[in-house]
Amino acid sequence: MGELTDKIKGNLNEAVGNVKEAVGKHNNDADLAAEGKAQQVEGKGEQFKGKVKGALGDDI
Repeated sequence: MGELTDKIKGNLNEAVGNVKEAVGKHNNDADLAAEGKAQQVEGKGEQFKGKVKGALGDDI
């Protein structure tokens, strides 16, 4: 995947994770809140991966 694709995927995962965490907290569903938090972390990792690809090129 390219730099832009990784960044978009990361942003999407972060947004969906944020919603899951909020819904989980609102509904007192600790599992859903934790799943949302984990998805946000995954999204940040994908964004970082996109930044690295941007700095080094897509051939990593």
